[in-house]
Amino acid sequence: MVKPASWGFYGHRLINRMAVFTLPQELIGFYKKNIEYMTEHAIDPDKRRYATKHEGVRHYIDIDHWDQIPFNNVPRDFEEAIIKHCKIMFISGSDSVYFDKLITKDSIFLATKHFGGVNLGMDYRTFVKYWKKVIKPLYFEDEWRLSGYDLDELFNTSYFQLHKLDVLIEDHFSEHGIVPYHIESALFKLTKAFENKDKVAILRISAEFGHYISDAHVPLHTTTNYNGQLTDQVGIHAFWESRIPELFAEREYDFFVGKADYIENTKDFIWNIIIKAHSQLDSVLLVEKRLNLTFDSDRQFCYDERLGQTIRIQCPEYAQAYSDALGAMVEEQMRSSIHAVGSLINTAWINAGQPVMDEADVYLMVKEEPVIPDKNIKARAHDN
Repeated sequence: MVKPASWGFYGHRLINRMAVFTLPQELIGFYKKNIEYMTEHAIDPDKRRYATKHEGVRHYIDIDHWDQIPFNNVPRDFEEAIIKHCKIMFISGSDSVYFDKLITKDSIFLATKHFGGVNLGMDYRTFVKYWKKVIKPLYFEDEWRLSGYDLDELFNTSYFQLHKLDVLIEDHFSEHGIVPYHIESALFKLTKAFENKDKVAILRISAEFGHYISDAHVPLHTTTNYNGQLTDQVGIHAFWESRIPELFAEREYDFFVGKADYIENTKDFIWNIIIKAHSQLDSVLLVEKRLNLTFDSDRQFCYDERLGQTIRIQCPEYAQAYSDALGAMVEEQMRSSIHAVGSLINTAWINAGQPVMDEADVYLMVKEEPVIPDKNIKARAHDN
């Protein structure tokens, strides 16, 4: 049996397509000419989830693993979030030991009683600058290893070389999802593509950009209980974001959301998407839990033929009851996704100086991009 992917391919395609119609006059011709590309390539990031270990975490953030709304304890700067939650290990030959790490408002301190004992401290902002220059480029490497020479230079000490120590840094933040940070990174890349008038890159980044923005609007993309596995509601992920839109969006939802805005503070805008989505999580779970008690199992699940496979899926009657009980939640989140995709594309274009986008200049054909799965990569349960 198979389950639909996030927002369903239908949902992601629809959101990207409708976002084109929110764009200003100076952009809409270019994007409308390439609307099929924007539509079909909206699902490319989902295709890559099995090809690289770095893709899956871009679709969600288990924000409740770290904090509660409004998530003040989660740094909005990606590198600072990793610094806060990473582990830093001394390595000397076959021996290793973790630093004790303390971060205050102004300083960072590293200490250990091992290897003769050490207490190191420095200005936190200086450490962050060093991290972004030296450690950030290691992000996609399998090992983040620093030489003792580098650390001695940073902390103005001879300790590391004296004890023949290297340092290994373990990222324990990214594994819980990075979607708001990845959206910000993609926004930067899109702005650069506009600045360079690289229209192929503009379309490629825009299509994928829309996918991550849409995923950030899904309440179940903001929690450790991403598929109801912690509350005996396995399968609720695809139910909310795929089954409901597939059944009701085309005939019931209004996707004309008005014109795209210019977003002055994009970081706050992105994080407010996460906060709003997570604020709806209790309703997503509790409403289904309540309905589950009033519907017999044979009225909850039916069997359907799709692409030559028989799948077990929520019955239309049960889905209708769930949709009615949620009110307009799914529709509103899809509408918000459409407007956010358009607004952030518009913002990137404005921040790049509003380059002229002549729709006659480029037309990208829709084509299948080869994706080679890696058998060692495990996707989350709701993606299988």
